[in-house]
Amino acid sequence: MKVVAFFGSPRIEGNTDILLQEALKPVQAGGHEVIEFRLNLLNIKPCQDCGGCTKTGVCVINDAMKDIYEAIRTADRFILASPIFFYTVSAQAKAMIDRCQAFWCEKYLLKKDIPAGPHGRKGLLLVAAGMNKDAAVQCADTVARIFFRTISVPEHVMVSALGADGKGDVLKNSAVLKEAYEAGKKLIS
Repeated sequence: MKVVAFFGSPRIEGNTDILLQEALKPVQAGGHEVIEFRLNLLNIKPCQDCGGCTKTGVCVINDAMKDIYEAIRTADRFILASPIFFYTVSAQAKAMIDRCQAFWCEKYLLKKDIPAGPHGRKGLLLVAAGMNKDAAVQCADTVARIFFRTISVPEHVMVSALGADGKGDVLKNSAVLKEAYEAGKKLIS
């Protein structure tokens, strides 16, 4: 199976990165192919709402999204990992998601789904929030659900680390680390 991971945090080795690496452990141990996009390091221009994709389902902007589009088309499993900023995913993650408008046009205007392949398509959302309230992650889950459905991923699971504000705080929460590991394991089952 091919697993694509979108890392939406600007902070390397922070809480979101720790969650992602924990979820990837069983994936890598199982010998599955992993493609990781560290979105903060990529040149991804925001969607320009230019309408260029409405008739073809293909974005006209030529940047790092070209590789992401190809990975989305060919993968079986998807992980979106993001910190929570103002009750939703980071700007880095949101820019990538917004550029998937091309897939939205392909799916809903042109009536072409991305084929599921022999393993089907599943998603996992990993979020780390400084707040210790479930409301902090609900908007992000909604954004992720729309993103996943747009790229023909009919189901996803969310793992949230609440109260993880300082760098490495998630390491103090063994239950959420185990949950991320188990979610990664279930993703490939």
